[in-house]
Amino acid sequence: MGEKRPLEELERKAKSGPSAAEAQLRVLGLKKDSVLANRSALPRRTAGLFKEASSTDLLFLIDTTGSMANYIEAAKTQIKSIVHDIKATFFDEASVRISVVGYKDHHDKPNIQFLDFTNDVDEVHRFLSLLGAIGGDDLPEDVLGGIQQALDATWEHQTRCIIHIGDSPPHGRTLHDGSFYDMFPVPGKEPHGLTHEPLLSRMIELNINYAFLRITKHTDRMAFAFFQAYAAISLDCKLHPSNKYFRQARNLSSASHTLRDGSMSKRGAVSTLRFEEAELGTTYSALKQLVVNSVTSSATRTASRVFQSSTLGLKVPPVQKLSSKVPTITEELETTPAQWNTPGWLDVTLTVEAYFTDVVMRGTRSLDDMMSHDDNIKICTTDLTIHKRSRSFAHGSMRVASYARTAASTNRLVVKSFKRDGKDLMHFADDMRCQALCKAFALEFNALVGKDHSIDFIVAACLKPKSGKAPADNCMALEPFIEGKYVKYNSNSGWVNEEHSDNQNHQAAQAFSHFTFERSKGRFLVSDLQGVGKVLTDPAIHTSDPERFKLADTNLGESGFKFFFSTHKCNNICRKLKLESKASMIVSGKYAFRKKWPVLGKASGMMVCCSNKLCSRIVRASKANSSRKYPGYYWCNECWPQLQKTKVKLACGTGPRHEFGVSLFFYESQGQIVPQRCPDHLPTEY
Repeated sequence: MGEKRPLEELERKAKSGPSAAEAQLRVLGLKKDSVLANRSALPRRTAGLFKEASSTDLLFLIDTTGSMANYIEAAKTQIKSIVHDIKATFFDEASVRISVVGYKDHHDKPNIQFLDFTNDVDEVHRFLSLLGAIGGDDLPEDVLGGIQQALDATWEHQTRCIIHIGDSPPHGRTLHDGSFYDMFPVPGKEPHGLTHEPLLSRMIELNINYAFLRITKHTDRMAFAFFQAYAAISLDCKLHPSNKYFRQARNLSSASHTLRDGSMSKRGAVSTLRFEEAELGTTYSALKQLVVNSVTSSATRTASRVFQSSTLGLKVPPVQKLSSKVPTITEELETTPAQWNTPGWLDVTLTVEAYFTDVVMRGTRSLDDMMSHDDNIKICTTDLTIHKRSRSFAHGSMRVASYARTAASTNRLVVKSFKRDGKDLMHFADDMRCQALCKAFALEFNALVGKDHSIDFIVAACLKPKSGKAPADNCMALEPFIEGKYVKYNSNSGWVNEEHSDNQNHQAAQAFSHFTFERSKGRFLVSDLQGVGKVLTDPAIHTSDPERFKLADTNLGESGFKFFFSTHKCNNICRKLKLESKASMIVSGKYAFRKKWPVLGKASGMMVCCSNKLCSRIVRASKANSSRKYPGYYWCNECWPQLQKTKVKLACGTGPRHEFGVSLFFYESQGQIVPQRCPDHLPTEY
């Protein structure tokens, strides 16, 4: 942008866009449509979701040959406390059924010993006492026969887990690396004629989560083969670092899953099942913790699947098949780095109606107002010219993402559009209000915790095409481009990323979720936190009021509160904030919350948002850029220079011809039409 453009062109650019009155009518129309959409929306089907997802079928698959005596004894002595801890984790709402499969080798009699699912823990204890740790000949055992029996158990609950404890691999040279003797080295030639691929396919079709508790290195190749089967359909798979194939498995995962925008996957994989290899070794006392952690993590995955089915009005069947086929990519993705400064590289131009939120905090009361009613979360509109790349750089099962910029800004952005019918404007408005409320929570949180643990949320605008290569009724999202390693910290159903537990951003994210529940006195809880470093995107908000964020498909209501507290462990930030709410209050229903909060601006320093509504980056007021020309506005370091760089002179459309200066970036950043008259001749609507 510069003053070398012909004056007539600048005047034409300035005259585009809705008047203030037209913009107001747009917003009023959106508000009316949102009210009607909320009235017609079916109630969220979250009642009973927590109990359904946490009720568990737990099967112990145990090698019962001679070397396993101590592990069988550990399972027997810890089974009651394992069931107790699972139920306590889920606030005594979960039904837990236990099954046991003991396996030896083919020549042993009996070869397989089986107890089908039961709620009677004493019966399980007695059965474990009958398992004699004897038998075995060559090193491999009849692992596949044990798995086949496990799959034939009477699975009923939605959360299904196999805990496999063994120190030897199956027969067949494809499942072990040993130079030891194997009576049946050819896959499929053992007495049952079994191979692992069909068994694992069936296990996945039955929605069974699998945890292998590693004892020796002999099982490494088996675990890696099982990992590969689960990794084809799920993101939540990992081997233990002691496994010789650990690096190979990690490279496979990192190459296949997370992309630059964080929310999409090349393979379209899901995360409703989990595979984990954990180290048991000789620490028998660790058995209980490993089992409880596995069940808890599996239940959080089940919740997502059950809720997605219920929102579609479907009855979730006992067996819900998952395709293990990798979806094919239907569009060639951009593989070269973005060429932001190459003229013409952003080769598609769209003229759009743009809608975005206006987060302006004027003290603690601003957050209280936003929590009290959606009308206090303001949405404004303008017309924008968007330049985007025709080829997307990432895609998922529903959306594609393309690099983009607006006409009057150098900020790097992303346009996300749906492959087929997507969200309409009312649903986008709900998402935008959700993000604005998260931003308001973050402003207070950052003021209280300081720079080291501060977080931020990107803002998303909704675009409704008016012209260009996009259907006029296909809404799109416009977001800041986030570059870096994408990390998911927690989910909306209680899952917590333990791999990053020592990271300060991870700790801040967990404490922030807790803070939102405490600060709102149990009305809201922000979760599903993910992003790059301190910058987060696509959060979920659970609400106690069933009418708030009713169109959001990630709002689990009060069940979401239970999922969060079933796995949350308060950290130093929670303690610094003096948060009083805790898991035990879920059971009693009697909550205690911090009574007083510091006045905003008098804690660790006032926090503000960048005044560019397509940026809204949180900055400390004392560090923000401001000037007398724009009183009451704050600018981050990226947006501040653009105010001057986009300054042009326009001809005033009233009276004798004269010119006046405007910053095109300023008006675009505020969602306002560029004035056609100088300040002395502006009509009252400005």
